[in-house]
Amino acid sequence: MKRILVLAAISGIILFSNTSHSRTKLVALPERADTVIRLDNPHFTLVEEERVLTLQKGTNQVDFSWAGVSIDSDSICIKILTHPKEVNIISVSYPPGENALVWQIYSPQAYEEKIRISYLLRSIDRLITYKAVADKNETNVNLQSFLVLRNFSGEDFSRAKILLDYGEIFEKSVAHEETKQMLFLTRQNVPIEKQLTFDARVLPWEPEKVQGNVGIPVTYTIVNDKKSGLGDCGLWGGKARIFQDDGHGSTIFLGEDNVAFTPVREKFSLYIGDSRDIVVTQRKIKDVMVNIRKNADNAVILYDTDEIMKIEIENFKDSPVNLTLIENIPGQWDMEETSHQYEKEDANTLKFKMDLPAKGKQTITYHYHRRNVR
Repeated sequence: MKRILVLAAISGIILFSNTSHSRTKLVALPERADTVIRLDNPHFTLVEEERVLTLQKGTNQVDFSWAGVSIDSDSICIKILTHPKEVNIISVSYPPGENALVWQIYSPQAYEEKIRISYLLRSIDRLITYKAVADKNETNVNLQSFLVLRNFSGEDFSRAKILLDYGEIFEKSVAHEETKQMLFLTRQNVPIEKQLTFDARVLPWEPEKVQGNVGIPVTYTIVNDKKSGLGDCGLWGGKARIFQDDGHGSTIFLGEDNVAFTPVREKFSLYIGDSRDIVVTQRKIKDVMVNIRKNADNAVILYDTDEIMKIEIENFKDSPVNLTLIENIPGQWDMEETSHQYEKEDANTLKFKMDLPAKGKQTITYHYHRRNVR
């Protein structure tokens, strides 16, 4: 056994003010009655353990040591549970050169006293992974989330309750240097929206001038809300593997992605690859300087622009497609005219959401002015 978390009690009655107490560990140590490992915080692990102490009438010394265990000594707390109004903690001291502390606990009479000790434990961490299986029509997914717990803390835990801030509660034994995977969240028929996204900031505007096919990223978008069967709390970030039911009793692997932490009512997307069935060609058909301002040396210092953008979209698929176009206009600008409605994600980012019919074509144009360009 790698660890030693030692808890020992020494009892005695202070008869005189100069009475001293030696620290002697008992042979029969009180075992943990209950242990909870809380993984709510991504950076720290909180351990709460309950033990039963045999207290004698008077002042008892309780020795707590953690040789070889990665405990944050400043985080250790003790709470009296059975007789909180009668049993009092008088003091705490830290013996020099030892990974230990000593509590002095006063009890008005002999008690079997339940206590709770809590502390932050390092070198025990967790990973969250997801598995999503989409149906054949790509309208819903069966979502599973797994907890991978890795214990390198130096301590063995026997039948500990392991808690995240959502999902199932597990009661497992986790030894030092042991890794365990546990399924803690399952949701069936979670609605998804299959979305293609053309981002003009990163994708080529004229794909015919690029060698090879230009792919447009495809994602499944899921909303973390009650309507989707989720929404109890924020979802932790982690790696997701995405599959699709092929309609014949097996699944097709679509890809994997990293899910960011997703608060309640927010969306997260699972990238499944690129589509080459949609072609987006974007050209700036007008870009001229207007309202030019010069300094005393006749050098241009400020100007406005008059610009027109034209975007042609062609869907070669036999089914309709949802496409989001992300456009960027730097600096100050005013929209003069647009063929389609858009949403502003921020001051410089526009989103056009398009419903493309099967084997269909659409054209977007927008006319704008940029102001005070240096």
